[in-house]
Amino acid sequence: MAKDYYAILGVPRDASTEEIKRAFRRLARETHPDANPDDPEAESRFREVAEAYEVLSDPDRRRRYDRGDTVDLGDLFAGFGGIDDFLRSVFGDSGMFTRSSRGRDVLTRVEIGLDEAAFGTETEVRFTTNVVCSECNGAGSAPGSRPRVCPRCGGSGAVRVARRGLLGTMMTVATCDTCGGAGQVIVHPCRRCGGRGTHPEERTVRLEVPPGVTTGTRLRVSREGEANRWAGRPGDLYVEVVVADDPRFERVGDDLVYRATIGLTEAALGCTLQIPLLEGGFAQLRVPPGTQPGARMRIPGKGMGRLGRGDRGDMIVELAVRVPKDLRREERRLLEELAERLGENPG
Repeated sequence: MAKDYYAILGVPRDASTEEIKRAFRRLARETHPDANPDDPEAESRFREVAEAYEVLSDPDRRRRYDRGDTVDLGDLFAGFGGIDDFLRSVFGDSGMFTRSSRGRDVLTRVEIGLDEAAFGTETEVRFTTNVVCSECNGAGSAPGSRPRVCPRCGGSGAVRVARRGLLGTMMTVATCDTCGGAGQVIVHPCRRCGGRGTHPEERTVRLEVPPGVTTGTRLRVSREGEANRWAGRPGDLYVEVVVADDPRFERVGDDLVYRATIGLTEAALGCTLQIPLLEGGFAQLRVPPGTQPGARMRIPGKGMGRLGRGDRGDMIVELAVRVPKDLRREERRLLEELAERLGENPG
């Protein structure tokens, strides 16, 4: 059974060429695969609409179709190099989606602790973005009313502009300044969104933060950005991570620096320290006899997680030696005796 191209475009059999063109432009925007990213049948519906337009917009093909003859277009898009090239042949160089077929991206920030940055975490991100108006479903018109075709561009969303230059006057295609590329003009705006088709709303998204992130790392959450009022693909959400300081540690790349202070005799005779860890608990660190002030010791694998690698940096323990002050008489005598034995000459 032959396809009913008039029914596909939703026009009567005596429709004018302009009515057929307007119907196609409207349906092309609704059925284009970019406007229906989650619908696997979108391309086949778009091909059907394009096929109907190609037959009915050509006077010779339309006459043969009306007589009942078979009109074979073959692979409609093969001669154009694809859907987009076909659309340029119909809509001009401005293309069909002079209005954006994708929502804008959104950037927000989230603060996490140093331990969460080390091991990864799941957190909630709250942000405000534009969502499709629930009252008009993005149409922009008040319920019960419909937009009208833009009188300036005739529904194409683009106009030809003459620009004068050194080489004479040149014609260029530009987005229509009356409808902003929509091809339609809102007559009775929706009360909730004022005709914009979207309105701001606070949203909450769960975010997976991988181990090893640093302040300034941007994580992308696909399709969680600003909605597109024309039912196109939403934008993406970008979350910039801010890692809070931890008073116990200094982060140096993937390593953590912990500063510990030991006594004079502990440095001379050696000791064992309890070093706090990000994951909780302590690691025992043996300080050898004769350790000098400023010595750095390393605990492997107890630093920050390495982004995208699965292992960890090291804990670096930097040692300071505490020199006693306000010595008692007996303490001073003992130190003087020690100095004499060591061949030192204090004071």
